Amino acid sequence: MQIKQNHVSPLKVRFWFLGVSLFFLTKGKSQSTFLAPGEKSFYVFERLEILARTDSLFNYSKVRPFDRKALMDAVNRYASRSGLSLSKTDMHNLRSLNLNHTEWLNETERNRYLSRKPVARRFYRTPAHLYEVHVKDFNLIVDPVFQYTISAEQNSSEHLFQNTRGVFIRGKIADKIGFYSYITDNQERDPTYVRRWVSERKAVPNQGFYKDFKGTGYDYFEARGYITFPLIRKYSQMAFGYDRQFIGTGYRSLFLSDFGANRLFLSLNTRIWKINYRNLFLELQSSASPAPTQLIPKKYAAIHHLDIGLNRWLNVGLFEGVVFGRKDRFDFSYLNPIIFYRSIEQQNGSFDNAVVGMDAKANLLGRVQAYGQLLLDEFSLSEIKAGRNWWANKWGYQLGVKCMNVFGVPNLDVQAEYNRVRPFTYSHYDSVANYTHYNQPLAHPLGAGFGEVLGIIRYQPAPKWLLQGKLIAWKQGKDSSQRSFGSNILLPNTPPFRQGDYGYKVGTGWTTQTLYASLLLSYEIRENLFLESHAVFRKEKTTVAPLQNRNVSVLTIGLRWNIQRREFEF
Repeated sequence: MQIKQNHVSPLKVRFWFLGVSLFFLTKGKSQSTFLAPGEKSFYVFERLEILARTDSLFNYSKVRPFDRKALMDAVNRYASRSGLSLSKTDMHNLRSLNLNHTEWLNETERNRYLSRKPVARRFYRTPAHLYEVHVKDFNLIVDPVFQYTISAEQNSSEHLFQNTRGVFIRGKIADKIGFYSYITDNQERDPTYVRRWVSERKAVPNQGFYKDFKGTGYDYFEARGYITFPLIRKYSQMAFGYDRQFIGTGYRSLFLSDFGANRLFLSLNTRIWKINYRNLFLELQSSASPAPTQLIPKKYAAIHHLDIGLNRWLNVGLFEGVVFGRKDRFDFSYLNPIIFYRSIEQQNGSFDNAVVGMDAKANLLGRVQAYGQLLLDEFSLSEIKAGRNWWANKWGYQLGVKCMNVFGVPNLDVQAEYNRVRPFTYSHYDSVANYTHYNQPLAHPLGAGFGEVLGIIRYQPAPKWLLQGKLIAWKQGKDSSQRSFGSNILLPNTPPFRQGDYGYKVGTGWTTQTLYASLLLSYEIRENLFLESHAVFRKEKTTVAPLQNRNVSVLTIGLRWNIQRREFEF
Protein backbone atom coordinates (compact mmCIF):
# COMPACT_ATOMS: atom_id res chain seq x y z
CA MET A 1 0.00 0.00 0.00
CA GLN A 2 1.36 3.40 -0.95
CA ILE A 3 1.09 6.04 1.72
CA LYS A 4 0.60 9.59 0.47
CA GLN A 5 2.78 12.19 2.16
CA ASN A 6 1.20 15.37 3.45
CA HIS A 7 2.52 18.62 2.03
CA VAL A 8 1.43 22.23 2.19
CA SER A 9 1.29 24.84 -0.51
CA PRO A 10 4.19 27.33 -0.84
CA LEU A 11 1.80 30.15 0.10
CA LYS A 12 0.92 28.45 3.40
CA VAL A 13 4.60 27.90 4.12
CA ARG A 14 5.30 31.60 3.69
CA PHE A 15 2.48 32.61 6.00
CA TRP A 16 3.61 30.02 8.56
CA PHE A 17 7.08 31.54 8.67
CA LEU A 18 5.70 35.05 8.86
CA GLY A 19 3.48 34.05 11.76
CA VAL A 20 6.35 32.48 13.68
CA SER A 21 8.50 35.53 13.04
CA LEU A 22 5.88 37.98 14.23
CA PHE A 23 5.53 35.92 17.43
CA PHE A 24 9.17 36.69 18.22
CA LEU A 25 9.01 40.32 17.08
CA THR A 26 9.86 41.77 20.49
CA LYS A 27 13.05 43.20 21.93
CA GLY A 28 14.70 42.85 18.53
CA LYS A 29 17.67 44.79 17.31
CA SER A 30 17.30 47.75 14.95
CA GLN A 31 16.32 46.54 11.52
CA SER A 32 18.17 47.45 8.37
CA THR A 33 18.06 46.93 4.64
CA PHE A 34 20.80 45.32 2.58
CA LEU A 35 23.70 46.75 0.63
CA ALA A 36 23.53 45.46 -2.93
CA PRO A 37 26.72 44.22 -4.63
CA GLY A 38 27.89 46.85 -7.08
CA GLU A 39 26.93 49.79 -4.88
CA LYS A 40 29.74 52.23 -4.25
CA SER A 41 29.57 51.52 -0.51
CA PHE A 42 30.05 47.80 -1.20
CA TYR A 43 33.65 48.38 -2.30
CA VAL A 44 34.35 50.52 0.78
CA PHE A 45 33.21 47.60 2.94
CA GLU A 46 35.22 45.03 0.94
CA ARG A 47 38.38 47.13 1.09
CA LEU A 48 38.20 48.09 4.77
CA GLU A 49 37.44 44.50 5.77
CA ILE A 50 40.93 43.54 4.58
CA LEU A 51 42.65 46.61 6.03
CA ALA A 52 40.95 46.14 9.42
CA ARG A 53 41.93 42.43 9.39
CA THR A 54 40.73 41.41 12.86
CA ASP A 55 37.38 43.23 13.11
CA SER A 56 34.70 40.78 14.26
CA LEU A 57 31.89 42.51 12.36
CA PHE A 58 33.78 42.80 9.09
CA ASN A 59 34.92 39.21 9.08
CA TYR A 60 31.46 37.63 8.69
CA SER A 61 30.94 38.80 5.12
CA LYS A 62 30.65 35.66 3.01
CA VAL A 63 26.88 35.89 2.62
CA ARG A 64 25.69 38.88 0.64
CA PRO A 65 23.93 41.24 0.48
CA PHE A 66 25.39 42.91 3.55
CA ASP A 67 23.37 44.47 6.34
CA ARG A 68 23.68 48.26 6.10
CA LYS A 69 23.57 48.82 9.86
CA ALA A 70 26.33 46.28 10.49
CA LEU A 71 28.35 47.90 7.70
CA MET A 72 28.04 51.35 9.29
CA ASP A 73 28.97 50.02 12.73
CA ALA A 74 32.06 48.25 11.41
CA VAL A 75 33.31 51.07 9.19
CA ASN A 76 32.85 53.80 11.80
CA ARG A 77 34.51 51.66 14.45
CA TYR A 78 37.48 51.18 12.13
CA ALA A 79 37.64 54.90 11.28
CA SER A 80 37.77 55.80 14.99
CA ARG A 81 40.94 53.78 15.63
CA SER A 82 43.73 55.83 17.15
CA GLY A 83 46.78 56.42 15.00
CA LEU A 84 44.92 55.40 11.82
CA SER A 85 46.38 56.81 8.60
CA LEU A 86 43.88 57.11 5.75
CA SER A 87 44.40 58.49 2.26
CA LYS A 88 42.46 61.47 0.97
CA THR A 89 40.42 59.09 -1.17
CA ASP A 90 39.64 56.82 1.79
CA MET A 91 38.43 59.84 3.76
CA HIS A 92 36.22 60.83 0.83
CA ASN A 93 34.80 57.30 0.63
CA LEU A 94 33.99 57.26 4.35
CA ARG A 95 32.23 60.61 4.08
CA SER A 96 30.29 59.32 1.08
CA LEU A 97 29.27 56.22 3.01
CA ASN A 98 27.80 58.37 5.78
CA LEU A 99 26.03 60.55 3.21
CA ASN A 100 24.36 57.48 1.75
CA HIS A 101 23.27 56.08 5.12
CA THR A 102 21.82 59.08 6.92
CA GLU A 103 19.13 56.90 8.54
CA TRP A 104 21.88 55.52 10.80
CA LEU A 105 23.18 58.94 11.88
CA ASN A 106 21.82 60.89 14.83
CA GLU A 107 20.49 64.40 14.28
CA THR A 108 23.77 66.10 15.19
CA GLU A 109 25.76 63.90 12.82
CA ARG A 110 23.18 64.32 10.06
CA ASN A 111 23.35 68.12 10.32
CA ARG A 112 27.01 67.97 9.31
CA TYR A 113 25.95 66.77 5.86
CA LEU A 114 23.08 69.17 5.13
CA SER A 115 23.09 70.66 1.63
CA ARG A 116 23.81 74.36 1.31
CA LYS A 117 21.01 74.83 -1.20
CA PRO A 118 18.29 72.16 -0.97
CA VAL A 119 15.82 72.07 -3.86
CA ALA A 120 12.51 73.74 -2.89
CA ARG A 121 13.57 73.25 0.75
CA ARG A 122 12.29 69.67 0.70
CA PHE A 123 14.46 67.85 -1.82
CA TYR A 124 18.15 67.01 -1.57
CA ARG A 125 18.40 68.26 1.97
CA THR A 126 21.54 66.11 1.98
CA PRO A 127 23.56 65.61 -1.23
CA ALA A 128 22.88 61.88 -1.62
CA HIS A 129 19.08 61.57 -1.42
CA LEU A 130 16.21 63.15 -3.32
CA TYR A 131 13.81 62.92 -0.40
CA GLU A 132 14.26 61.68 3.15
CA VAL A 133 12.31 61.58 6.37
CA HIS A 134 13.88 61.00 9.79
CA VAL A 135 11.40 61.27 12.65
CA LYS A 136 10.59 59.20 15.71
CA ASP A 137 9.87 55.58 14.74
CA PHE A 138 10.07 56.25 11.00
CA ASN A 139 12.85 56.68 8.45
CA LEU A 140 12.33 56.96 4.70
CA ILE A 141 14.68 57.50 1.75
CA VAL A 142 13.50 57.95 -1.84
CA ASP A 143 15.85 58.26 -4.83
CA PRO A 144 15.49 58.29 -8.61
CA VAL A 145 17.13 55.60 -10.74
CA PHE A 146 18.38 56.53 -14.19
CA GLN A 147 20.81 55.15 -16.73
CA TYR A 148 21.43 55.89 -20.38
CA THR A 149 24.36 54.49 -22.31
CA ILE A 150 25.20 54.32 -26.00
CA SER A 151 27.58 51.76 -27.46
CA ALA A 152 29.30 51.05 -30.73
CA GLU A 153 30.31 47.54 -31.76
CA GLN A 154 33.10 47.00 -34.26
CA ASN A 155 31.90 46.03 -37.76
CA SER A 156 28.29 46.80 -36.86
CA SER A 157 26.11 49.81 -37.71
CA GLU A 158 23.48 49.02 -35.06
CA HIS A 159 22.75 51.52 -32.32
CA LEU A 160 23.41 49.76 -28.99
CA PHE A 161 21.99 51.31 -25.83
CA GLN A 162 20.69 50.83 -22.30
CA ASN A 163 17.81 53.00 -21.09
CA THR A 164 16.63 52.64 -17.47
CA ARG A 165 14.24 54.81 -15.44
CA GLY A 166 12.82 54.12 -12.04
CA VAL A 167 12.88 54.68 -8.30
CA PHE A 168 14.06 52.97 -5.13
CA ILE A 169 12.71 53.35 -1.63
CA ARG A 170 14.09 52.12 1.66
CA GLY A 171 13.42 52.77 5.31
CA LYS A 172 12.57 51.42 8.74
CA ILE A 173 9.63 51.53 11.11
CA ALA A 174 10.07 51.78 14.88
CA ASP A 175 13.50 50.14 14.60
CA LYS A 176 11.58 46.87 14.13
CA ILE A 177 10.81 46.58 10.43
CA GLY A 178 13.06 47.45 7.50
CA PHE A 179 11.72 47.75 3.95
CA TYR A 180 13.19 48.17 0.47
CA SER A 181 11.73 48.48 -3.02
CA TYR A 182 13.43 48.96 -6.39
CA ILE A 183 11.36 49.46 -9.56
CA THR A 184 12.66 50.21 -13.06
CA ASP A 185 11.49 50.14 -16.67
CA ASN A 186 14.21 49.11 -19.13
CA GLN A 187 14.95 48.97 -22.83
CA GLU A 188 18.26 47.85 -24.24
CA ARG A 189 20.03 46.55 -27.31
CA ASP A 190 23.12 44.53 -26.41
CA PRO A 191 26.26 43.40 -28.26
CA THR A 192 25.99 40.32 -30.48
CA TYR A 193 27.54 37.88 -27.98
CA VAL A 194 24.95 38.87 -25.36
CA ARG A 195 22.12 38.48 -27.86
CA ARG A 196 23.30 34.98 -28.71
CA TRP A 197 23.17 34.14 -25.01
CA VAL A 198 19.62 35.53 -24.75
CA SER A 199 18.53 33.59 -27.84
CA GLU A 200 19.82 30.32 -26.38
CA ARG A 201 18.24 30.76 -22.95
CA LYS A 202 15.15 32.84 -23.73
CA ALA A 203 16.08 35.16 -20.86
CA VAL A 204 17.91 38.45 -20.38
CA PRO A 205 20.95 38.06 -18.07
CA ASN A 206 20.15 39.06 -14.47
CA GLN A 207 16.49 39.54 -15.37
CA GLY A 208 14.65 36.71 -17.07
CA PHE A 209 11.41 37.61 -18.83
CA TYR A 210 11.54 40.19 -21.62
CA LYS A 211 9.63 41.42 -24.65
CA ASP A 212 11.12 42.27 -28.01
CA PHE A 213 11.94 45.92 -28.56
CA LYS A 214 12.37 47.24 -32.10
CA GLY A 215 13.44 43.91 -33.52
CA THR A 216 16.80 43.25 -31.86
CA GLY A 217 16.29 44.95 -28.50
CA TYR A 218 14.72 43.91 -25.19
CA ASP A 219 12.07 45.54 -23.06
CA TYR A 220 11.63 44.39 -19.46
CA PHE A 221 10.29 45.59 -16.14
CA GLU A 222 12.26 44.93 -12.96
CA ALA A 223 10.71 45.07 -9.51
CA ARG A 224 12.40 43.74 -6.42
CA GLY A 225 11.93 44.37 -2.74
CA TYR A 226 11.73 42.86 0.73
CA ILE A 227 11.00 43.43 4.39
CA THR A 228 13.27 42.60 7.33
CA PHE A 229 12.50 42.15 11.01
CA PRO A 230 14.06 40.50 14.08
CA LEU A 231 13.30 37.01 15.31
CA ILE A 232 14.99 36.36 18.65
CA ARG A 233 16.32 39.43 20.36
CA LYS A 234 19.43 40.84 18.68
CA TYR A 235 20.78 37.54 17.42
CA SER A 236 18.50 36.58 14.57
CA GLN A 237 17.02 38.44 11.61
CA MET A 238 14.48 37.47 8.99
CA ALA A 239 14.03 38.84 5.47
CA PHE A 240 11.25 38.01 3.04
CA GLY A 241 10.96 39.30 -0.49
CA TYR A 242 12.11 39.15 -4.09
CA ASP A 243 15.80 39.72 -4.82
CA ARG A 244 19.16 37.99 -5.37
CA GLN A 245 21.81 36.64 -2.97
CA PHE A 246 25.48 35.67 -3.13
CA ILE A 247 27.51 33.26 -0.99
CA GLY A 248 31.28 33.59 -1.07
CA THR A 249 34.21 35.99 -0.92
CA GLY A 250 35.29 35.85 -4.55
CA TYR A 251 34.25 37.65 -7.69
CA ARG A 252 32.50 34.42 -8.68
CA SER A 253 30.70 31.94 -6.47
CA LEU A 254 30.42 28.19 -6.91
CA PHE A 255 27.67 28.03 -4.25
CA LEU A 256 25.14 30.76 -5.05
CA SER A 257 25.64 33.91 -7.12
CA ASP A 258 23.64 37.04 -7.94
CA PHE A 259 24.17 36.55 -11.67
CA GLY A 260 20.72 35.19 -12.54
CA ALA A 261 17.19 36.49 -12.26
CA ASN A 262 15.57 37.73 -9.05
CA ARG A 263 13.76 35.08 -7.02
CA LEU A 264 11.30 34.85 -4.17
CA PHE A 265 13.24 34.21 -0.95
CA LEU A 266 12.93 33.73 2.76
CA SER A 267 16.16 34.36 4.67
CA LEU A 268 16.93 33.59 8.32
CA ASN A 269 20.25 34.87 9.65
CA THR A 270 21.58 34.05 13.11
CA ARG A 271 24.74 35.66 14.49
CA ILE A 272 25.95 34.59 17.94
CA TRP A 273 29.34 33.94 19.51
CA LYS A 274 31.77 33.05 16.67
CA ILE A 275 29.03 31.76 14.38
CA ASN A 276 27.03 33.29 11.56
CA TYR A 277 24.36 30.95 10.18
CA ARG A 278 22.21 31.73 7.13
CA ASN A 279 19.15 29.77 5.94
CA LEU A 280 17.73 30.52 2.52
CA PHE A 281 14.51 29.16 1.05
CA LEU A 282 13.97 30.04 -2.62
CA GLU A 283 11.10 29.66 -5.04
CA LEU A 284 12.52 29.22 -8.55
CA GLN A 285 11.24 28.76 -12.08
CA SER A 286 12.19 25.58 -13.86
CA SER A 287 12.29 27.14 -17.32
CA ALA A 288 11.85 30.39 -19.22
CA SER A 289 8.41 31.66 -20.12
CA PRO A 290 7.00 29.52 -22.98
CA ALA A 291 4.26 32.07 -23.68
CA PRO A 292 3.19 35.42 -22.17
CA THR A 293 0.03 33.93 -20.64
CA GLN A 294 1.30 30.48 -19.61
CA LEU A 295 2.22 29.67 -16.00
CA ILE A 296 5.85 28.61 -15.60
CA PRO A 297 6.36 25.46 -13.49
CA LYS A 298 7.93 26.13 -10.09
CA LYS A 299 10.77 24.44 -8.27
CA TYR A 300 12.41 25.19 -4.94
CA ALA A 301 15.78 25.43 -3.24
CA ALA A 302 16.80 25.21 0.41
CA ILE A 303 20.29 26.42 1.31
CA HIS A 304 22.38 26.60 4.49
CA HIS A 305 25.68 28.35 5.10
CA LEU A 306 27.49 28.15 8.44
CA ASP A 307 30.38 30.60 8.92
CA ILE A 308 32.73 29.98 11.86
CA GLY A 309 35.43 32.36 13.07
CA LEU A 310 38.35 30.15 14.09
CA ASN A 311 40.17 33.28 15.21
CA ARG A 312 39.98 37.02 14.50
CA TRP A 313 41.40 36.75 10.97
CA LEU A 314 40.44 33.26 9.74
CA ASN A 315 36.93 32.07 8.87
CA VAL A 316 35.78 28.72 7.50
CA GLY A 317 32.31 27.87 6.27
CA LEU A 318 30.13 24.86 5.51
CA PHE A 319 27.56 24.98 2.73
CA GLU A 320 24.74 22.72 1.63
CA GLY A 321 21.90 23.16 -0.79
CA VAL A 322 19.20 21.18 -2.52
CA VAL A 323 17.08 21.99 -5.57
CA PHE A 324 13.85 20.04 -5.97
CA GLY A 325 10.68 20.09 -8.00
CA ARG A 326 7.22 19.22 -6.74
CA LYS A 327 3.98 19.85 -8.55
CA ASP A 328 2.31 22.85 -6.86
CA ARG A 329 3.75 22.09 -3.43
CA PHE A 330 6.75 22.53 -1.16
CA ASP A 331 8.34 19.52 0.56
CA PHE A 332 8.01 20.23 4.28
CA SER A 333 11.03 18.07 5.18
CA TYR A 334 13.42 20.66 3.72
CA LEU A 335 12.25 23.33 6.18
CA ASN A 336 14.39 21.82 8.95
CA PRO A 337 16.99 24.56 9.54
CA ILE A 338 19.84 22.41 10.92
CA ILE A 339 19.73 18.90 9.47
CA PHE A 340 21.92 17.81 6.54
CA TYR A 341 19.90 18.04 3.34
CA ARG A 342 21.70 15.06 1.84
CA SER A 343 20.16 12.77 4.47
CA ILE A 344 16.68 14.16 3.74
CA GLU A 345 17.23 13.82 0.01
CA GLN A 346 18.18 10.17 0.45
CA GLN A 347 15.22 9.57 2.75
CA ASN A 348 12.96 10.99 0.03
CA GLY A 349 14.36 8.53 -2.50
CA SER A 350 17.44 10.44 -3.78
CA PHE A 351 15.26 12.17 -6.32
CA ASP A 352 16.51 15.73 -5.72
CA ASN A 353 19.72 17.58 -6.54
CA ALA A 354 21.85 18.06 -3.40
CA VAL A 355 25.25 19.77 -3.26
CA VAL A 356 27.64 20.44 -0.36
CA GLY A 357 30.79 22.47 0.05
CA MET A 358 33.14 24.38 2.26
CA ASP A 359 34.89 27.73 2.01
CA ALA A 360 37.58 29.67 3.82
CA LYS A 361 38.82 33.25 4.08
CA ALA A 362 41.96 34.61 5.74
CA ASN A 363 42.86 38.29 6.23
CA LEU A 364 46.65 38.53 6.29
CA LEU A 365 49.20 41.26 6.99
CA GLY A 366 46.58 44.01 7.05
CA ARG A 367 46.45 44.23 3.26
CA VAL A 368 45.95 40.71 1.80
CA GLN A 369 42.99 38.36 1.75
CA ALA A 370 43.20 34.73 0.60
CA TYR A 371 40.01 32.78 -0.04
CA GLY A 372 38.62 29.65 -1.64
CA GLN A 373 35.64 27.34 -2.16
CA LEU A 374 35.22 23.61 -2.68
CA LEU A 375 31.94 22.29 -4.09
CA LEU A 376 30.96 18.61 -4.15
CA ASP A 377 27.99 17.43 -6.19
CA GLU A 378 28.76 13.72 -6.66
CA PHE A 379 32.03 11.77 -6.67
CA SER A 380 33.52 8.34 -6.20
CA LEU A 381 36.96 8.09 -4.62
CA SER A 382 37.69 4.83 -6.41
CA GLU A 383 36.86 6.42 -9.76
CA ILE A 384 39.06 9.41 -8.98
CA LYS A 385 41.96 7.05 -8.22
CA ALA A 386 41.28 5.13 -11.45
CA GLY A 387 41.80 8.34 -13.45
CA ARG A 388 39.23 7.45 -16.12
CA ASN A 389 37.40 10.81 -15.89
CA TRP A 390 34.10 9.28 -14.86
CA TRP A 391 31.20 11.56 -15.75
CA ALA A 392 29.67 11.53 -12.22
CA ASN A 393 32.79 12.88 -10.51
CA LYS A 394 31.13 16.27 -10.27
CA TRP A 395 32.93 18.91 -8.25
CA GLY A 396 34.58 22.31 -8.51
CA TYR A 397 36.92 24.60 -6.62
CA GLN A 398 37.92 28.24 -6.37
CA LEU A 399 41.19 29.87 -5.24
CA GLY A 400 41.66 33.62 -4.95
CA VAL A 401 43.56 36.51 -3.42
CA LYS A 402 42.90 40.23 -2.95
CA CYS A 403 45.65 42.78 -2.26
CA MET A 404 45.09 46.36 -1.09
CA ASN A 405 47.44 49.32 -1.70
CA VAL A 406 49.67 47.29 -4.03
CA PHE A 407 53.31 48.44 -4.18
CA GLY A 408 52.45 50.98 -1.49
CA VAL A 409 50.22 52.94 -3.87
CA PRO A 410 47.13 54.17 -1.97
CA ASN A 411 43.82 52.81 -3.29
CA LEU A 412 45.44 50.55 -5.88
CA ASP A 413 43.74 47.19 -5.31
CA VAL A 414 44.23 43.90 -7.17
CA GLN A 415 42.28 40.64 -7.22
CA ALA A 416 43.23 37.33 -8.86
CA GLU A 417 41.01 34.25 -8.96
CA TYR A 418 40.89 30.76 -10.45
CA ASN A 419 37.72 28.70 -10.85
CA ARG A 420 37.46 25.14 -12.13
CA VAL A 421 34.27 23.04 -12.39
CA ARG A 422 34.08 19.55 -13.86
CA PRO A 423 31.53 18.57 -16.54
CA PHE A 424 27.97 17.73 -15.45
CA THR A 425 28.37 19.49 -12.07
CA TYR A 426 25.06 21.14 -11.04
CA SER A 427 23.16 19.00 -13.58
CA HIS A 428 20.63 16.29 -12.71
CA TYR A 429 18.85 13.41 -14.37
CA ASP A 430 15.62 15.31 -13.72
CA SER A 431 15.92 18.48 -15.80
CA VAL A 432 13.60 20.32 -13.37
CA ALA A 433 16.03 19.82 -10.46
CA ASN A 434 19.12 21.24 -12.18
CA TYR A 435 20.89 24.07 -10.37
CA THR A 436 19.25 26.86 -12.37
CA HIS A 437 16.53 29.50 -12.22
CA TYR A 438 14.76 30.87 -15.30
CA ASN A 439 17.26 29.09 -17.58
CA GLN A 440 20.21 30.78 -15.83
CA PRO A 441 22.78 29.15 -13.53
CA LEU A 442 22.36 29.72 -9.80
CA ALA A 443 26.14 29.65 -9.32
CA HIS A 444 28.85 30.41 -11.90
CA PRO A 445 27.45 31.94 -15.13
CA LEU A 446 29.46 29.50 -17.30
CA GLY A 447 27.62 26.49 -15.87
CA ALA A 448 30.07 23.54 -15.80
CA GLY A 449 33.00 21.95 -17.62
CA PHE A 450 35.33 24.97 -17.52
CA GLY A 451 38.54 26.36 -16.10
CA GLU A 452 38.69 30.13 -15.61
CA VAL A 453 41.34 32.62 -14.50
CA LEU A 454 40.56 36.28 -13.87
CA GLY A 455 42.34 39.40 -12.72
CA ILE A 456 40.88 42.75 -11.64
CA ILE A 457 42.73 46.02 -11.00
CA ARG A 458 40.83 48.81 -9.29
CA TYR A 459 42.46 52.22 -8.79
CA GLN A 460 41.07 55.44 -7.32
CA PRO A 461 43.75 58.06 -8.10
CA ALA A 462 41.52 60.83 -6.72
CA PRO A 463 38.28 60.88 -4.71
CA LYS A 464 35.86 61.14 -7.66
CA TRP A 465 37.81 59.08 -10.20
CA LEU A 466 37.87 55.34 -10.74
CA LEU A 467 39.91 53.29 -13.19
CA GLN A 468 39.14 49.58 -13.37
CA GLY A 469 40.51 46.88 -15.63
CA LYS A 470 39.43 43.23 -15.97
CA LEU A 471 41.08 40.33 -17.75
CA ILE A 472 39.24 36.98 -17.81
CA ALA A 473 40.22 33.86 -19.74
CA TRP A 474 38.49 30.49 -19.74
CA LYS A 475 38.40 27.16 -21.49
CA GLN A 476 35.19 25.17 -21.75
CA GLY A 477 34.03 22.06 -23.57
CA LYS A 478 30.83 23.17 -25.27
CA ASP A 479 28.04 20.75 -26.15
CA SER A 480 27.24 19.92 -29.75
CA SER A 481 23.76 19.75 -31.24
CA GLN A 482 23.91 15.95 -31.01
CA ARG A 483 25.51 15.33 -27.63
CA SER A 484 26.01 16.75 -24.14
CA PHE A 485 29.60 16.97 -22.89
CA GLY A 486 28.49 18.39 -19.53
CA SER A 487 28.77 22.16 -19.96
CA ASN A 488 25.06 22.88 -20.41
CA ILE A 489 23.58 22.19 -16.98
CA LEU A 490 20.03 22.67 -18.31
CA LEU A 491 20.24 19.29 -20.06
CA PRO A 492 19.58 16.01 -18.21
CA ASN A 493 22.81 14.09 -17.53
CA THR A 494 21.33 10.80 -18.78
CA PRO A 495 21.38 9.08 -22.20
CA PRO A 496 20.77 9.97 -24.98
CA PHE A 497 22.08 13.44 -23.99
CA ARG A 498 25.16 11.93 -22.33
CA GLN A 499 26.87 9.24 -24.42
CA GLY A 500 29.21 7.04 -22.44
CA ASP A 501 30.46 7.10 -18.84
CA TYR A 502 34.15 7.94 -19.17
CA GLY A 503 36.51 10.41 -20.79
CA TYR A 504 34.92 13.61 -19.47
CA LYS A 505 37.29 16.37 -18.38
CA VAL A 506 37.44 20.15 -18.62
CA GLY A 507 37.57 20.97 -22.32
CA THR A 508 35.97 17.72 -23.54
CA GLY A 509 33.63 18.45 -26.45
CA TRP A 510 33.83 21.52 -28.63
CA THR A 511 36.83 23.02 -26.86
CA THR A 512 36.22 26.75 -26.69
CA GLN A 513 38.73 29.31 -25.46
CA THR A 514 37.53 32.80 -24.62
CA LEU A 515 39.38 35.98 -23.62
CA TYR A 516 37.49 38.91 -22.14
CA ALA A 517 39.16 42.25 -21.41
CA SER A 518 37.54 45.48 -20.26
CA LEU A 519 38.58 48.95 -19.11
CA LEU A 520 36.33 51.34 -17.19
CA LEU A 521 36.93 55.04 -16.57
CA SER A 522 34.39 56.59 -14.20
CA TYR A 523 33.93 60.12 -12.82
CA GLU A 524 31.40 60.97 -10.11
CA ILE A 525 29.80 64.26 -11.15
CA ARG A 526 27.81 64.49 -7.94
CA GLU A 527 26.87 61.97 -5.27
CA ASN A 528 25.87 58.70 -7.01
CA LEU A 529 25.77 60.31 -10.49
CA PHE A 530 28.51 58.86 -12.71
CA LEU A 531 29.82 59.71 -16.18
CA GLU A 532 31.53 56.61 -17.54
CA SER A 533 33.39 55.25 -20.52
CA HIS A 534 33.79 51.50 -20.94
CA ALA A 535 35.69 49.45 -23.50
CA VAL A 536 35.34 45.67 -24.05
CA PHE A 537 37.32 43.27 -26.18
CA ARG A 538 36.14 39.67 -26.40
CA LYS A 539 37.82 36.89 -28.40
CA GLU A 540 36.29 33.43 -28.75
CA LYS A 541 37.91 30.49 -30.49
CA THR A 542 36.33 27.06 -30.95
CA THR A 543 38.84 24.45 -32.10
CA VAL A 544 36.36 21.86 -33.37
CA ALA A 545 34.18 24.33 -35.24
CA PRO A 546 36.38 27.13 -36.68
CA LEU A 547 33.39 28.92 -38.15
CA GLN A 548 32.23 29.61 -34.59
CA ASN A 549 35.25 31.83 -33.86
CA ARG A 550 34.03 35.30 -32.89
CA ASN A 551 35.81 38.52 -31.95
CA VAL A 552 33.92 41.49 -30.51
CA SER A 553 34.99 45.03 -29.59
CA VAL A 554 32.53 47.39 -27.92
CA LEU A 555 32.93 50.99 -26.75
CA THR A 556 30.34 52.48 -24.38
CA ILE A 557 29.75 55.91 -22.88
CA GLY A 558 26.92 56.94 -20.60
CA LEU A 559 25.41 58.26 -17.40
CA ARG A 560 24.10 56.28 -14.45
CA TRP A 561 22.40 57.56 -11.32
CA ASN A 562 21.69 55.40 -8.25
CA ILE A 563 22.06 52.18 -10.23
CA GLN A 564 24.72 49.47 -10.28
CA ARG A 565 26.67 48.69 -13.44
CA ARG A 566 25.86 45.57 -15.45
CA GLU A 567 28.73 43.91 -17.28
CA PHE A 568 28.32 40.63 -19.14
CA GLU A 569 31.55 38.63 -18.84
CA PHE A 570 30.50 35.31 -20.33
